[in-house]
Amino acid sequence: MSATIDYERELNPEQLATVNAPDGPMLVLAAAGTGKTRTLVYRVANLVARGIEPRRILLLTFTNKAAREMLDRARYIAGPEVTGLWSGTFHHLANRMLRRHARTLDYTLDFTILDRDDSLSLMRACIKELKLSAREFPRAEVLLSLLSGAVNRRSALAEAVEAHFGDHKVDAADVLAALRLFNSKKRSQNAMDFDDLLVNAYELLRRSPAALEDYREQFLYVMVDEYQDTNLIQSDLVDMLGGKHRNVMVVGDDFQSIYSWRGADYRNILTFPERYPDARQYKLETNYRSVPEILSLANACIAGNPRQFQKTLRSTRASYRKPVFAVLRDGAHQARYVIDRIHSLRRSGLAWRDIAVLYRAHYHALELQLALAREQIPFTVMSGLRFFEQAHIKDACALLRIMHNEKDQLAFDRLLCLFPGVGDRTAAKIWLQLGGRFNIRDAAQRLKVSSALSGAARGAWGKIEQVLHEGQAAGGDPGKIILGFINLFYDTYILDNFDDNERRMEDLKGLIAFLAEFESVEEFLNEVALVTNLDADADRMDGIAADSLRLSTVHQAKGLEWKAVFILWAAEGMFPSSRSLNEPGGDEEERRLFYVAVTRAKDDLYLCMPAVRRDQNGGAIFLAPSRFLLEVPPDNLKTEQVGFIA
Repeated sequence: MSATIDYERELNPEQLATVNAPDGPMLVLAAAGTGKTRTLVYRVANLVARGIEPRRILLLTFTNKAAREMLDRARYIAGPEVTGLWSGTFHHLANRMLRRHARTLDYTLDFTILDRDDSLSLMRACIKELKLSAREFPRAEVLLSLLSGAVNRRSALAEAVEAHFGDHKVDAADVLAALRLFNSKKRSQNAMDFDDLLVNAYELLRRSPAALEDYREQFLYVMVDEYQDTNLIQSDLVDMLGGKHRNVMVVGDDFQSIYSWRGADYRNILTFPERYPDARQYKLETNYRSVPEILSLANACIAGNPRQFQKTLRSTRASYRKPVFAVLRDGAHQARYVIDRIHSLRRSGLAWRDIAVLYRAHYHALELQLALAREQIPFTVMSGLRFFEQAHIKDACALLRIMHNEKDQLAFDRLLCLFPGVGDRTAAKIWLQLGGRFNIRDAAQRLKVSSALSGAARGAWGKIEQVLHEGQAAGGDPGKIILGFINLFYDTYILDNFDDNERRMEDLKGLIAFLAEFESVEEFLNEVALVTNLDADADRMDGIAADSLRLSTVHQAKGLEWKAVFILWAAEGMFPSSRSLNEPGGDEEERRLFYVAVTRAKDDLYLCMPAVRRDQNGGAIFLAPSRFLLEVPPDNLKTEQVGFIA
C-alpha cells in the first residue's frame, strides 16, 4: 500500500475516531465483529506516520499468531519501518526484559525456559524424591495446573490446595511440599516456567526502579489487545510500563470475557476508567459479520448483565431471516433435527466447513456425535477428542466391557492400570494367572486378582468389587454401575489424574443419563463400537475432502465465525450451566458465553432446546428454555415446535 494512507476511505467513523485519537489513556470497547484488529493496526500505522519511532511502541497480544498478523498488516500499510515495533505476547515481552535484567532476581542471563514436558519431568522427579509416588497421589499434570492457577490468580498456595482437593484424603502438606520443592528446583537449576516469566517480570520492575524507569521512558505508547482476558499480573505490568507517558490504549470487549476459569479477570477492563479517570472511551459497534436479526438477539441477551459497558451492535448487512428457536423432544431428536437442517444448508450451497455446532459442555454433543458418525458425515471436534475417545469415558466403559465379555483383556488391563502402582506388565501377568478370562461372578477369580495386588492397588480393587456386587444386585443396570464406579473409586482418581476434573465429571454424569436410552449394556457397547469405527472411516474421508463440519465448545469457538451456527441444549440448567450458576458471578459469565456463541453466526442461527432429558436414574427431567432466550423479545425469534413424534 502507498505510504500515504487514506484513513477516511479505509476506516468507518468509529474506527477513524479511535485511530486519530489524541495522546492519553484510551479504552476501546470493540464489540464482536467490529474490526478490532484493523483499528489497532491502523493506529500503529498512524503513530509511525506521525514520526513516532516503532521501538517506542509496545503492542501486547495473547498469541504469537495475532502478533505476527498485526505486524505483517502494519508493514503492508505503513511500510518496512514498522519492523522495529515491540510486539508479541506478555510472555514474549517478559522474556526480553529478563534476558537483560535477570541478575536483579539472582538468575543468570542464560536462564532456561521450561516447556510443558520439562515441567512435567521436574514435577515427577519431585514427587519421587519425596516418596509420594508409591501411594495415591495427584499426578504431575494436576499439580502443575494447580500451581499455574494459583500464580495467575495470585492465590496463596495453601488456599489453592485446600480449594482444589477439599475433602480428598490426600494430605495437603504433601501437596504443598511437592509444589515448594518444584519451585526450589527450578530456582537451583536457573530455570523458569511460563508462569515464572510473568511473575519475575513483575518482580523485576517492582525491585529495580532503574529498569522500570528505562522501560517507562522507552515505551511512549502501550497498546493491549483482548484486554478483557488479562489476569491481575498482566494488568499490573501494563499499568507499570505505561505509568510515565500514560499513552495506554487497551482494546477489548467486556461482553466477551469468558476465561475466568484460567485466571482472566474481567474487572481489569471494568475498572480501567477508575485507574485512568482521564481516559477517553471509544466504542466500535458497527458489525461486519452478522445479519441484523442475529445482532438483535445478541443485543437483547447481553443487556441483562448489570456490570458492563453497554454497547449496541449494528449490522452493515441487509436484513435476512430470524434466528430459529427449535423446541425438540429430547437429545436424540435434537441430533436428528440438526442433521436434517445441515443437509438443507448443504443443498443451499454451504460447505461442511461453513457450519458449526456449538455447545456449553462436551457431553451436550454426545447424541449428535453418534448420529453424525452413523451417517458418515465428516466432522471435526475442535475442542478436543470425540466423546467416546476421551480417557475418562473409556475408563468407565472398560468396566461395562468386562462385565459383558469375560475375554476382553484390553478392558481388563485398562481397569487395572487405573490402580496405584499397576502398569501394563503387572496387568498382563495377572491376566495370564486368570487363564485369559475374567468372570466377575467367579469368586475364585476375584480373589486371584486381589491376591496378586498389594497396598493401595488392593484397596482400589476392593472398591471395584463392591461396584460389581452392587451392580449385579441392581440387575446389571449400566447407569448404576458407572455411578457406583464414580462414587466408590473414580471421583478420587479423576481428581488425582486430570486437571479439568470438573468438566470430565460432567461428561460422566451425561454418559450415565445417556445410558438410560439403551435396553442393555450389549446394545450400548455395540453402538459405541460401531460409531467409533465409522468415525475412523469418516476421518479418512475428511482427510481427502479437507472439509468437515465443525463441533466445538463455545470457549474454543471465540474469535471464529461461520455462515451457519447451531447451539445445542439452549435450556435452563444446561446453557446456562447449573454448576456455573452456583459460583460467584456465574450468571454474568454464562450470559457472556451465550453472547459469544450467538455472535459466531454470520447468516443462520439455530438455538435448539430438547424438552426432556434423562437424569442419572433414567427418569425424565422436563426442561425450560434458557433464561437468556426468555429475555429476548418473541418477535426476534422464529419458534419451531418440531413434531413430538418419532
